[in-house]
Amino acid sequence: MRFGILGGTLMWGDDGAEVSLGGPARRALLTLLLVRPGDVVPADRLADGTGPQGTPSPHALQSQISRLRSALGEAAAIERTGAGYRLVVPVDDIDAGRFERLAEQGRTALREGEAQRAAALLQEALELWRGPALADAADSEPARAAAARLEELRLSVHEDRIEAALRLGEHRAVVPELRELLDRHPLRERLAALLMRALFADGGQAEALVVFERTRRHLAEELGTDPSAELVGLHHELLSADPSPSPIAPPAPLTAFVGRAGEVAAIAELLGEARLVTLTGPGGVGKTRLAVEVCAAETQQVCFMELGALRDGALVPQALLRALGLRERGLHVAAGDGDPLERLVAALSGRALLLVLDNCEHLVEEVAASAARLLAACPRLKVLATSREALGVIGEHLHPVRPLDDGAAVELFTARARAVRRGFVPDPQAVRRVCVALDNLPLAIELAAARLRTVGLDELAARLTDRLAVAARGTRAVDERHRTLRSVIAWSWDLLSGPEARAARRFAVFAEGAGVESALRVCDTDEETLESLADKSLLEWAGGRYRMLATIRAYAGERLDAAGETAAVRQAHARTLLELARAAEPWLRRHEQLGWLAVLAAEHSDLVAAVEWAVAAGETGAAAELLASASTYLWIRGVSGALAQQAAALLDAVGDAPPDGHDEAYAICVLCLASRARCGGGASTPTAPRAMPRRAAATSAPETPSDHRTSRQDA
Repeated sequence: MRFGILGGTLMWGDDGAEVSLGGPARRALLTLLLVRPGDVVPADRLADGTGPQGTPSPHALQSQISRLRSALGEAAAIERTGAGYRLVVPVDDIDAGRFERLAEQGRTALREGEAQRAAALLQEALELWRGPALADAADSEPARAAAARLEELRLSVHEDRIEAALRLGEHRAVVPELRELLDRHPLRERLAALLMRALFADGGQAEALVVFERTRRHLAEELGTDPSAELVGLHHELLSADPSPSPIAPPAPLTAFVGRAGEVAAIAELLGEARLVTLTGPGGVGKTRLAVEVCAAETQQVCFMELGALRDGALVPQALLRALGLRERGLHVAAGDGDPLERLVAALSGRALLLVLDNCEHLVEEVAASAARLLAACPRLKVLATSREALGVIGEHLHPVRPLDDGAAVELFTARARAVRRGFVPDPQAVRRVCVALDNLPLAIELAAARLRTVGLDELAARLTDRLAVAARGTRAVDERHRTLRSVIAWSWDLLSGPEARAARRFAVFAEGAGVESALRVCDTDEETLESLADKSLLEWAGGRYRMLATIRAYAGERLDAAGETAAVRQAHARTLLELARAAEPWLRRHEQLGWLAVLAAEHSDLVAAVEWAVAAGETGAAAELLASASTYLWIRGVSGALAQQAAALLDAVGDAPPDGHDEAYAICVLCLASRARCGGGASTPTAPRAMPRRAAATSAPETPSDHRTSRQDA
């Protein structure tokens, strides 16, 4: 059984059919009992509320109670308690009880920024009303206070529902209802404020000002008072506001987009499935440009927020308010909300929008918190972020942005070169060398191509040993951190913690990356720090190895030199490779050979780099040991001449006699030269002929066929 008192008092059965209650006295009696179900209502109050011709006798009241019990049947019990009666029925079986519950739920949803849910709950609450509250007890003094409370709550629910509608952008639809309500309640300032906001949002700034003036006049004439501070503040804002604020559009590119059309489509498809997508990658890889192109293909409204210039993370919500064209007070959001993030929630809770947050890495924690709150409260909002590390929000989908492939890199260089040198005809091989040396990073390629204003392509290619200098001149039209390749890398570097910066600069000694164990030893760090550097795009993780882009490695090398750590770290690098080569050597003659050859092949460039450093640094013993330990690997792979140049430099450094304890290594150096000579490698020879010492020849004899024994001069 269900009961209704929001209008005439009614009762419905389980099948929805109305149940007859009898005459007016009986309906009034039930109304008073339903106002506070379960509470005792004094008999004299019931008698006052049900007696049409004055207070009836107790016998008459008991008679009405008896008849009402018969009408109710087993649906509800009327109990006699002390000097009164009470009706035992669940609150939610009464429309007024359900109304209050829905009103509270809707108000809570509105406070939490869930405008869509709030609007649905509040509308459901209002639909329970069929007329004036407690209509069948309207002449009863006890019912008047309860009816007034319900009517006041009804009006507040109307206001809350309209507030939700404004947050959902339905300003035009609520204007007629607001006009009608304000005509009936001309002194109600919240209704006036809602109508002013709705009119303003629909372009009716002048009409909104008229509403304020009319309300001000009513308050003065009827109450002798002025409008509240909130309404006055809204009026001042109306006078100075832009009537048609719009979100910030993405920047319009000045150059053609090269090489990533398929990636734009992939990101757009990902945004169709996910509400938070973050483009990650190192500085200069093209994350921002990719985001701009995604925006250009977007059909819904876009707000593009560049965060690079913002230094205080606490100001992220305010910056977003400005980017959305929203002031910090009541025109677009609920009056009285003091938290900028909650004002954003109020403004976006029902709005379909793609919010692009560009360059988040230096404010990643604050941006992550704001994005998570907005996405949770605004179901039609999507966020596309660009950052050198992930935001780390649940539900985030990552799209790593990689350097261009060789073909796209050459195309980009050629296009940008022709912009500064008309008629430029590229040498594809030279252009490819330049691009590869710059890791195919779009920004580095564009900066290098711009150098063709003053240097030729051959000269540019010849300068590639100093990658940072090649891309050292930039454009004045961008912020400082993107003007040169060095400034791009420095921007990321300055965001590192002390342990992260130390590990990153030490990693610069690796020529072709490193496995986890080698990186841990040489960088003298832990796995968490290496993973953090990968998360921040200073390192890459692929194929079980960490790698660092050559351009980043060049900058890290500068930082290593500046820290005065180069010699110590190079020693650790050489020692690590020596230990690896020694550990691998016995396995190269067994069935595990192929696996260990692959391990050493991955370290080939680092072996060469370590020997080169050891020779240049005068560490002749370490260089000899490295050559000797790697020799089996080199001969099996057929690249024994790969270290011939380093072997020659080492022999020049030590002279005719091998270093103490390194006879075998000395012989292997000579054999490396011989191998290079037989293969036409053209290894350099010493300035004065020296014969191989007998001890070295004897040491090498068992491993080398007799017809290949040679002197260093023969090599």
